[in-house]
Amino acid sequence: MYNPFSIADRIILVTGASSGIGRSTAIECSRMGAKLVITGRNEVRLQETLKALEGEGHLAVVADLTNEEQMDRLVEQVPALYGLVNNAGVMETLPTQFIKREKLEKVLEINTIAPILLTQKLLKNKKITTGGSIVFTCSISGTHIGVYGNVLYSTSKGAINAFVKNAALDLSQKRIRVNEVCPGMIDTRILDGSSITPDFLTAEMARYPFKRFGKPEEVAYGIIYLLSDASSFVTGTGIVIDGGFTLQ
Repeated sequence: MYNPFSIADRIILVTGASSGIGRSTAIECSRMGAKLVITGRNEVRLQETLKALEGEGHLAVVADLTNEEQMDRLVEQVPALYGLVNNAGVMETLPTQFIKREKLEKVLEINTIAPILLTQKLLKNKKITTGGSIVFTCSISGTHIGVYGNVLYSTSKGAINAFVKNAALDLSQKRIRVNEVCPGMIDTRILDGSSITPDFLTAEMARYPFKRFGKPEEVAYGIIYLLSDASSFVTGTGIVIDGGFTLQ
């Protein structure tokens, strides 16, 4: 049956696949028939994701992408890829006047430097095929809105937003597309690991038109669209997946 959204038999690397949006993206891609290479820092949770994948032929590689040697080993192990989903990320909440170098470096290293370097290394080693697709998990924070106390995260995602636009032009000659999804608040482990209070989350949820946060799989569906041939004329752009939050 004709399906322009199909990603069947395509090999896709998903970073940050041990939880949240990364895990959901890997699972949903496997349900669509893709072959997955998944990576993350937590071996136990990464194996849980691997077991949840449908089909066969998937590969899990434990790697801390802030460690360049581990990143290089990952690049060596992956086969030729059709798709790359740069999803790994961390949130750090603090006001501008309390920024410290170590926190700034940590957030930028994980959210900005690591995905950019991984993309570069895969391209240099010809691991992303002509006609392939690269998708970054960005955010409405730093691209569409500002958020109190979210200066580090917003800065890291704003940089990714700029990278996507420029890389899309650079890679257009190879017919490799580069796009991003820009989620609003999504109910994932990244919220559990942040310093955001339950009271803040309750108040924030009330601001969303649907009176809830998004689900990881709802972001995964947008990523799958950008990986598929249905988006073959889409590059250098972002899909906002925020339940209408930025319409207000």
